[in-house]
Amino acid sequence: MSSGRILIADDEPSVRDSVGYALVQEGFEVTPAADGDEAANLLGDGVPFDLLILDIMMPGPSGLDICRDVRSRSAVPIIVLTAKDAEVDKVVGLEVGADDYVTKPFSVRELLGRVRAQLRRRELDRAPLSQAVKIESGPVSIDLVRHVATVRGVPVNLTRSEFQLLRLLVARPGEVFSRAQIMEELWQTEFDGDERACDVHISNLRQKVERDPQKPELVLTVRGVGYKYNPDAN
Repeated sequence: MSSGRILIADDEPSVRDSVGYALVQEGFEVTPAADGDEAANLLGDGVPFDLLILDIMMPGPSGLDICRDVRSRSAVPIIVLTAKDAEVDKVVGLEVGADDYVTKPFSVRELLGRVRAQLRRRELDRAPLSQAVKIESGPVSIDLVRHVATVRGVPVNLTRSEFQLLRLLVARPGEVFSRAQIMEELWQTEFDGDERACDVHISNLRQKVERDPQKPELVLTVRGVGYKYNPDAN
């Protein structure tokens, strides 16, 4: 039985082959794409996959282009592959909706761990709720059944990662989370990647929930420690 359908889009045959082989051995059904055009054709209108692995720099529509398009219509988990020192690519990838990134060259084992973590998160999202179905604190209300967040009564359009991040902070108002704690809570596994990814997710969330993202009132920075939610904001 397949553990899930995964699209891997990369113009390097060695990457497609090695990653594809490892995923198949883990029980996944893998569909390769050699460039952005092939990936776009395979995705179609319905995104018939459980997870996407996209190379940022592939020919045709780039991984960023594909990510942006998919995220406008689907919450499917997306992992982007970036060059070693392409810090801008990492940031932009998360900004356009990627859930995680892996830097080339990478170990297949590392990528498999990220894949499992993303799919585990998706299953948790789909799992029946045994506790509260709504979280309300200060000006923020989160409906866990409808997967809708409102700030000061206005619905905000959040990605899956942003929704989970807001849910984590609002459920424990005033508690300070380190970057590592936040990433481990989101990934539901020990996080050994770049903790700066947390800053990008926080920045993206602030763009959507704060009146002035440069002067946040809801999601506060605790210098040298991490972040917390302020339930006393107006």
